[in-house]
Amino acid sequence: MYRLAGPTIAQKCLGPDVPEDVLHYKTNSSIECTGRHTQHQDSAADADRDWDDEYANAAHIADANRYLTAWPEQAARFRASLLATGRLTQTLDYGPAEREVMDLFHPEREPLGVAVIVHGGYWLRFDAATFSHLAAGAVARGWLVAMPSYPLCPDVSIADITCSISRAVAAAARQAPGPVCLAGHSAGGHLVTRQMCTDSPLSDELIARIDRVLSISGLHDLRPLMHTRMNEQLSLDMASAAAQSPALQVPHHSTRVIAWVGSAERPEFIRQNALLAHHWTKHGASMTTHIEPDKHHFDVIDDLQVADSPMMQAWLGH
Repeated sequence: MYRLAGPTIAQKCLGPDVPEDVLHYKTNSSIECTGRHTQHQDSAADADRDWDDEYANAAHIADANRYLTAWPEQAARFRASLLATGRLTQTLDYGPAEREVMDLFHPEREPLGVAVIVHGGYWLRFDAATFSHLAAGAVARGWLVAMPSYPLCPDVSIADITCSISRAVAAAARQAPGPVCLAGHSAGGHLVTRQMCTDSPLSDELIARIDRVLSISGLHDLRPLMHTRMNEQLSLDMASAAAQSPALQVPHHSTRVIAWVGSAERPEFIRQNALLAHHWTKHGASMTTHIEPDKHHFDVIDDLQVADSPMMQAWLGH
């Protein structure tokens, strides 16, 4: 694990021979972050990159379908085990939309606080019930875990989903006293880091309760996604991509974030991991980043299930 500060962030995250400019996304219509504002630039760099391949996780994971099949099965078994002991609250409404519901997983004793885990899926697929088993580690450590589903694109925008997660975090925080910790994977990493931006709708009181945020393989720079086929459903343009990119926003000064990624992930996810730390450290956030050896996009989340794993120690340890 590395504590990030100063000009050596890229080298610490990606190795000593990686140039600093690997942290910056550029295409023919790129923008650079300058504080809270964005500046448009024209560049031919990376214009011919296959952005669909850059973000194609399953295509680069051996037997990827095994994970997609196993997740809901593991999730169902975990829900059944907690339901049998009266420690599961299902489909609690947190907002008016049909998918604005969350499951609560209760520890055996009074909770130490509230842990919110937000699933990924490029804002296009999955729901909380697919990943219930990822609550196991936090529950075993004594935390009340909230896992929200949320409306998906193209029915809503990414900005709308960000607001849905704000409602989910606020509703979850009302379920128990104490600190609140947020975690998210992939698009979920985007959604939890967006909560810590200064334009977040969360109240100052709730922001003060948020202790640590864990972004696992998070999408912190949405601009490259404009050049993917999935953007037919995401409907990102330059303005919305910049506005919804945590790395291009200013974090609250109290923000403590762990950016975690697997070494076997697509290079773009490793860049995204470093980028958030690079920019948010400049704005006073407490940033820690970690590259987990030999983990890819689908198995990097496994350690959420293990109470004493390094990931869980970093997120919920004291």
